[in-house]
Amino acid sequence: MNLLLEKDLTNFEELLQKVAEQGTAYFKNIDTEKTSLPVVNNMNKSLDNEGIGGLNTLKLFNKKFKDTIVASSGPRYLGYVVGGTTPAAVIGDWLTTIYDQNPQTTTAQGDVSVQIEQETIKLLLDLFHLPNNFLGGFVSGATMSNFTCLAVARQWVGKQEGKDFSKNGISSTIHVLSAVPHSSAIKSLSMLGMGSSNVTQIKIEEGNRESIDVNDLEQKIKALNNQPFILISSAGTVNSADFDNFEAISKLHKKFNFWWHIDGAFGAFAACSPKYKHLVKDWENADSITIDCHKWLNVPYDSAVFFVKEKHNLLQLETFQNSNAPYLGDPSKNFNYLNFLPENSRRLRALPAWFSLVAYGKDGYKDIVENSVKMAQTLEQFIIQNKELTLLTPTRLNNVCFSLSDKDKQGKTHIFITELNKEGKVYMTPTVYKNTKGIRASFVNWRTNEKDISIIISEIKRALKTIY
Repeated sequence: MNLLLEKDLTNFEELLQKVAEQGTAYFKNIDTEKTSLPVVNNMNKSLDNEGIGGLNTLKLFNKKFKDTIVASSGPRYLGYVVGGTTPAAVIGDWLTTIYDQNPQTTTAQGDVSVQIEQETIKLLLDLFHLPNNFLGGFVSGATMSNFTCLAVARQWVGKQEGKDFSKNGISSTIHVLSAVPHSSAIKSLSMLGMGSSNVTQIKIEEGNRESIDVNDLEQKIKALNNQPFILISSAGTVNSADFDNFEAISKLHKKFNFWWHIDGAFGAFAACSPKYKHLVKDWENADSITIDCHKWLNVPYDSAVFFVKEKHNLLQLETFQNSNAPYLGDPSKNFNYLNFLPENSRRLRALPAWFSLVAYGKDGYKDIVENSVKMAQTLEQFIIQNKELTLLTPTRLNNVCFSLSDKDKQGKTHIFITELNKEGKVYMTPTVYKNTKGIRASFVNWRTNEKDISIIISEIKRALKTIY
């Protein structure tokens, strides 16, 4: 055995203890860590022959990088819809790394990791009040969840025309309809060969909405003259967290022949709260759903799930099966995740989610969701009352989208955001809403409280002084 490896194995407990102490200090004090920092390029371009061992490498990491790690999982990091990490999820993630399982098959002679994943899927279906007629699995994020769902949808479209797109390639146009699709869904269309520009735009509802105009949707469906198509609908758009009318879409789904996909990366968590679950009424009738766990579930990156109706299992198997790998067994007889999702090799992403779900239960996630919405509403009220700011769209759930009230100064929005983020006490991102430059704050972190809102408001006031 390599001498440095042997030494690290001997001192493994000491190494983990030092990491635990460092990690605990960061985790407990994350509200005082910077949300933004300048990055200095000090990368090495060559690798030592001998190495320096685990302890010295930790010391080098601390010297080079530790002080430039930002609190992206902290309570005032409001950009990109980034969640935090619950204590129980950290436990699960550590064990995921230590046990280092590759969840694949449910055969009798194997490990228990697939059972852990399948149990976690059942817990998530229960959390979201979804029926058990969905097959689910863990992937790296919403992009790969959308990719997985839309890949099965692509195969479904082919079968409606008597074709096997997975085996023979796409041989005809695949019609995709959507109103405000997330960029990850568009990226998935590109990767799947369906074309990132091959989306028929549905009108949005009037009244400062980002949701599908159902009447326009029905007209566009009729114009397709019974051709199969894919509908991408939204449970939480990125700016206004708007929801499509799933009740109305469900009625159309019974009337017309199409694949109904819901991108609910973060908005799906409205189902956790009795106050907001009406936003996803009838979503259980969809063919597939995307949910991002490293957002509002508050588990570490990278973690998302896909849900695809079990009646489409054969289509999913045709799309992802490893048909030329005899050592993997007969995919039609033995369930194996590598025949139902893009990756063959992946870590046990389900374990952090399992720990957090079991640790905090339905009430815990109801509290997380409702607190996040309350914090967003508190910031919204400040913006409404501040004459120097204007709300671009009502805060329907957890995203606050606003801008500078003076139209002549909206060109300085980037200056305002740069100043706002400069002190590292809060982090927000720029956006564009209906051709207006704005700022977006997304609340999904389990830690965020009234004290954080006070700091956020103080930082906004400070940044405004550079504009007005």
